[in-house]
Amino acid sequence: MSESKILNKQGLTEEQFLAAYDASKFERPSMSVDMLIFTVTDEKKENYRKLPEKVLRLLMIKRADHPYIGQWALPGGFIQMDESVEEGALRELKEETNIDNIYMEQLYTWGDVDRDPRTRVISVSYMALVDSSNLDVRANDDADDAKWFTVSCNLYQEQKTLTEKGYILQRLFNLRLSNEEDNISAVIKTVKTVEGKISRTEREVVESNGIAFDHAKIIEYAIERLRNKIEYTDIAFNLMPERFTLTELQQVYEVILDRELLKANFRRKIADMVIETNEYTKDAGHRPSKLFRFNPNWSDASE
Repeated sequence: MSESKILNKQGLTEEQFLAAYDASKFERPSMSVDMLIFTVTDEKKENYRKLPEKVLRLLMIKRADHPYIGQWALPGGFIQMDESVEEGALRELKEETNIDNIYMEQLYTWGDVDRDPRTRVISVSYMALVDSSNLDVRANDDADDAKWFTVSCNLYQEQKTLTEKGYILQRLFNLRLSNEEDNISAVIKTVKTVEGKISRTEREVVESNGIAFDHAKIIEYAIERLRNKIEYTDIAFNLMPERFTLTELQQVYEVILDRELLKANFRRKIADMVIETNEYTKDAGHRPSKLFRFNPNWSDASE
């Protein structure tokens, strides 16, 4: 007997059940997407003989309507009924920032009951690392403006409390985003509870200045994930041009990890991930440096 002919407790086939099904029986929350588009760029240099400092930047849009009118938010919006979540994310990104044709990976799903004052909204966040020099960013749709912000997220307080079955680790982070015209910030608290083999982490926006919704904690979480992923994947190479120096690559790792790396250790770590070329840099004021390119087969190099 086919599954469609099996009767349920009410004596209905699947076709009869679906024909009588009342979709309004349950309240339906709205579904949205939020995109975190990161890039690493050179800070303006005052001395052309010095290598430019690199900074981590995040794309934000200025809200043109309530709620949080005039505040900065992640690009995003509501999913339509006839599109997948990923299709909705790509559409919203194009509509609000003019960015399209980039690879994004799903980050997390945010579902706190009161995260949006309009209605119950569940949001799926996506993250991407991009070379911003190839993007033409423009505000469209319901965004009043779209800008890159230099972003930093630093731990400034930590407290660990032992419990009978494990421990509770509470941390406070300072999140700061800035550009030539705007400075916005937030304080995010994370509480990690460990009981035996079970671990859970909760996030809370303690204070927010200019960042809409709960996007401050989404950004903090994305930076944490980014710092973890750069240690064991080739995600950093999405930020690099086709040819690059090992010093430039190390700077990208350092700005994302927010710490200095030993040159010898770093070069051993990424040795299989790059291929040496016969080309050199030609920048005025600098000694020529060997150029490298990404090795797409690096993951097989140790096998």
